[in-house]
Amino acid sequence: MSESQPEPVARLEQLLARLEQARSELEATEDAERAVEILTDLAQLAKEVQAEIEHARREGPDAES
Repeated sequence: MSESQPEPVARLEQLLARLEQARSELEATEDAERAVEILTDLAQLAKEVQAEIEHARREGPDAES
């Protein structure tokens, strides 16, 4: 990750890394309860990603007034 990237891009990259980690863990688990926990975490991550995308759209250089 480059230090010159805007904060929303950096935040989305962090969320993507968390998403990939959760996906890998979900693929590896055989425990149904743990799978449900991971899916719950993924649902929360999806909400965070959506919020960050909306924030980036509002604050981005191409944002419409």
